[in-house]
Amino acid sequence: MDADKRDIFLPVALAPLRATIAADDPACETSTGFVPHDLNPLSLRPSIETTMHAVMPQKVVVHVHCVDTIAWAVQHDAEARLASLLAGLDWVFVPYARPGLPLTRDILARLQPSTSVLVLGNHGLVVAADTVAAADALLNEVRRRLRRPVRSVPEADAERLSQLARASGYQPAADPAVHSLATDPVSLAIAQGRSLYPDHVIFLGRVSSSSKRKRLWRTHRHRCRFCCCPASARCCTIRRAPARVALARCLADVTARLEAHEILHRLAETDERALLDWDAEKYRQALALRGQS
Repeated sequence: MDADKRDIFLPVALAPLRATIAADDPACETSTGFVPHDLNPLSLRPSIETTMHAVMPQKVVVHVHCVDTIAWAVQHDAEARLASLLAGLDWVFVPYARPGLPLTRDILARLQPSTSVLVLGNHGLVVAADTVAAADALLNEVRRRLRRPVRSVPEADAERLSQLARASGYQPAADPAVHSLATDPVSLAIAQGRSLYPDHVIFLGRVSSSSKRKRLWRTHRHRCRFCCCPASARCCTIRRAPARVALARCLADVTARLEAHEILHRLAETDERALLDWDAEKYRQALALRGQS
């Protein structure tokens, strides 16, 4: 969205970056040393996923957090279940690793010269081609193959929600779909477990359940970025940061595509801590709160 309004793309010296990745030099982790200063007037940092893009040999590399793909990528047996769905494509499954250099290393260990599709465990989808049109066609084909049914969910009581939120310090989620996280028992049960993918941890925080939720709601002496309260069928956010709102919708979309009987692979506590303590992600959070991400 921001790319339509401001110039946020950064040029990166690809050949030197690739050489540094091949040497397994930690200097490539942030990729900041490969951006020409005179072409970066806003002093922005490259994406934390830059090294992942750089190791793909194709000219056009597209990375998306497709909700259908995520709903497959969080399954404990995702690779086996995807085999028939992606048959005939040059694809590989990459188990979860922290975005950045750890993920890039794991991709390199599995990458073949012809590989054009990556399904990243607990993360998302990458497609690559030598033209924009070919990449777009491949993306649409993978999305078609991985489409999952969306469960019907009950609607929230908007009037009741507005009354309850008025003096709470929270704001009702403006997107009606987000409320399914409170109104739908299956979505709620899934959302109450450990985090399913990195961006949830970064922008919504770690999952926290408390028997004192009602008292905390009244006093709002807590730091929840996003609150889901099934007793009154409400979901609210403290602040309307665009990224936070988008990630709340993403969680609703993913959980609506999962079934109660499915066994999910979740991020471990060590995975969550690695994300929350990572300087690159703290920087991305700051950009998001300023409306630059």
